[in-house]
Formats: sequence, C-alpha cells, structure tokens
Amino acid sequence: MPLNEHPAGAFADLVRDNQAMVYSIALHYLRDPSVAEELAQDAFLHLHRVWETIESPEHARNWLRRTIVHRAIDQGRRRSLAPNVALAAVPEPSVRAKEPDPFRRRLVRQMVASLPDRARMVVLLRYQEDLSAAEISEVLGVPAGTVKSTLQRALGLLREKIERHCGGVLS
Repeated sequence: MPLNEHPAGAFADLVRDNQAMVYSIALHYLRDPSVAEELAQDAFLHLHRVWETIESPEHARNWLRRTIVHRAIDQGRRRSLAPNVALAAVPEPSVRAKEPDPFRRRLVRQMVASLPDRARMVVLLRYQEDLSAAEISEVLGVPAGTVKSTLQRALGLLREKIERHCGGVLS
C-alpha cells in the first residue's frame, strides 16, 4: 500500500526517523555542517514532491539514502574539498581532548577524504552507515561486485597512505 494512503503524519514520521541518517551521510562526506544541513533539507523537499511514488517506509529510506549520496557526491565535485576550519571549531588549548587520540582520528578522516569520490562514498556507507555490500550496491546503482572491489581498492589506498605517512603505525 502506498504511503500516501497512510495516516497524514506519515511524512513527518519519515522525516523524524530518517533525518539523522540523511544528515550524517552528507556531513561525513562533505565535512561541512551547513552544507550537509542544506542538502538534507533539499532531499526531504524532493521526497515531498515525489511522495505519491513512495510505496513504504523502507522504500522511502532507500530513496533518501540514494538521493543524499548522489547529492553529496555532486556537491563535493562542485566545491573544493580543502577543509575550512572555523575559529569557533578549534578548541582552547586548556580544554581536554574529547577523543582518545584526536590526531589519529583527524588523520584517518583526511586520508578518507582524499580518496576518489566513489571510493570515499563506499567507505563512508560501509563504515559510517554500516551498510552491507548489497545495500551499498542498491544505493549507488552499481553491482555488488563493483562495491566490493571498490572497497578493497579504497582500503588498499588507505593502507598505502598510512604506511607513507606514519610508517605503517596507526594501531
């Protein structure tokens, strides 16, 4: 049964249930909260326009995931991926680090950000969103074998980058 035959609050429920996932994908790919928020809002507006075609909450979740992935990749291609750090985002020297090793986390993020577009999105969907190869395949519209080989190549590139940068010591 199409969602438009469900109670009037179905769209609001879908937004509430999926907004964190949509925002998270855009944020982790683009590393810019304001752009991620804008893309997420745009994706939900687009969902509202195509509401009659959505068949179930699962269909809506997959549609949103696919939409935000493609929009984030497009946005990333349109702008420079050089990180812009606002002064407010830099912690005071006297503030204790919230992470066990913020340098390591930042280094890994930078290395993932330097991957080619598709490889970066596959790594993000696999490890940030915890999707399987089949789910990533559906989101990106490519065969599962392509997802697996892209992930394997991306992890190989990351290993090479770590070895060059850290002498292989990042554990």
